[in-house]
Amino acid sequence: MSATMASTVSAYTDKIKEMSMLSLLCSCFYTQPHPNSLYQYGDLEVKGLNKRASGQSFEVFLKDLDQFGDKSQAQPLPSPPRREVSLEELQKRLEAAEERRKSQEALVLKQLAEKREHEQKVLHKAREVTHIFSKKTEEKLIQKMEISKENREAHLHALKQRLREKEVHAAEVRRNKELQAGLSG
Repeated sequence: MSATMASTVSAYTDKIKEMSMLSLLCSCFYTQPHPNSLYQYGDLEVKGLNKRASGQSFEVFLKDLDQFGDKSQAQPLPSPPRREVSLEELQKRLEAAEERRKSQEALVLKQLAEKREHEQKVLHKAREVTHIFSKKTEEKLIQKMEISKENREAHLHALKQRLREKEVHAAEVRRNKELQAGLSG
């Protein structure tokens, strides 16, 4: 397999990965170049789709190698120049990545600590509210029991008082009967 063919196959593979299913089907049916193309380079054709305020989208078409009369016309796209990265620069990048990871970890730990503290505050407040409620309920119950006890004692005192009055009245009636019996007899 030649280098041109390999680059074309890899370009097709990349295109298929990035395309929507509808675009893929359309590109299979309409392999002819579109008249409103913006740019042509070798076996690529770029067509602008939508222009909006937020940006612009493009569709990239790959031409078949059979369309070229001469196979030498199909040129692979130049790859971007590779920049040599020094060991010091790699070390700096690794340190920066480690710092970012540590700061992210510290941020997550801080957020978890704040969340835990908030949960503790909520639990403490709930316990406090429950404690206050139970105290108030207990005080009301004690107060009701005291009132009930006072009412019961007052009721018993009233019954005893009426009983004494009835006994006094009965003794008085008996005395009056004895006096009448002693006078008549």
